[in-house]
Amino acid sequence: MDIESLRLKIDSIDDEILRLLNERMVYVNHVGEIKTKVGGAIYRPEREQAIINRLVEKSKEQNGALDRRAIEAIFYEIIGVAKDLERAEKVAYLGPKGTFTHQAAEMRFGSIKEYLPLASISSVFKAVDSNRAAYGVVPIENSTDGVVGETLDLLGEYDLKILAEIYMPIHHSFCSLALSLDDITRIYSKDIAFGQCRKFLSEHRLDSVELIPVESTAKAAELAKLDPTSAAICPHIAAKINNLPAIFDNIEDMHDNKTRFIIIGKFDSNPSGNDKTSILAKLSNKPGSLVEFLREFEKAGINLTKIESRPAKENKAFSYWFYIDFDGHFKDHKIENIIGDRIDIKWLGSYVKANDEV
Repeated sequence: MDIESLRLKIDSIDDEILRLLNERMVYVNHVGEIKTKVGGAIYRPEREQAIINRLVEKSKEQNGALDRRAIEAIFYEIIGVAKDLERAEKVAYLGPKGTFTHQAAEMRFGSIKEYLPLASISSVFKAVDSNRAAYGVVPIENSTDGVVGETLDLLGEYDLKILAEIYMPIHHSFCSLALSLDDITRIYSKDIAFGQCRKFLSEHRLDSVELIPVESTAKAAELAKLDPTSAAICPHIAAKINNLPAIFDNIEDMHDNKTRFIIIGKFDSNPSGNDKTSILAKLSNKPGSLVEFLREFEKAGINLTKIESRPAKENKAFSYWFYIDFDGHFKDHKIENIIGDRIDIKWLGSYVKANDEV
């Protein structure tokens, strides 16, 4: 077959895909009407994960070319459009546009969603708490730099739940209007990004150039666009948004660097069969209290995946709370037996475990 015949075949398939998508949206509207009547949540991450898992297995059965990453890219966008048809809801995120958090939000809610970029993590929590946004997306930890303390503290402060988690690779680009590296006199980026790209700066003899920390890597791209003697370390998407040429991509020291993001909201996620639970343990400040508590998980055969201490929000020096992640859902009988109605334990949410092999 010649190229024109192949294109006609592709056009015919596209027509059928469009017809089926329109048919899918008819059923989506019916689901939205039912949810509106009963007050159900539009965003059901456990249902979305089940859809993705089923399609991944179906693609394997068909020996298809689409792997999990491709299926997620396509179907989360379709699901995002469907959610917007069911009910238009805002999503707040740590902005500005073009940040890694913005990318994480679009990975789950799609590009069509109405987004609310905010200047701080606390502003995202406030927006969701005050119903200015239905959901919020914030970073909670990085594989290289550890936890985001502000996020952990705000989870303890607000009565919001973790609905889902997202693992995303963090790749930095070196972007500039300069024609030569020798012309660059200053580099903009977020302070943490400078630390993640030390080897690149040293190898290209840029560590003696003025490094200017700004509030976000997206802001760095905006500033570098204004001055041809400056550069930015930023996400590739931020450079693209600002029409800033990317001179080098993937300049981070650790190429397996990932950030874990969480989606927060006001409802509880249903069990999926592959869940994670997060709690804040406000244990008494006495010897052995943490060990005694953790032994209960060992006896129940529950796998702990993370323990992080945080200074307690009370007037006691060297007093700590503990942020803990573990496998399972709050509604699991053996987990209910441990947590129950304990007043020293704050349940932060149970949610489907994300695929971190991205």
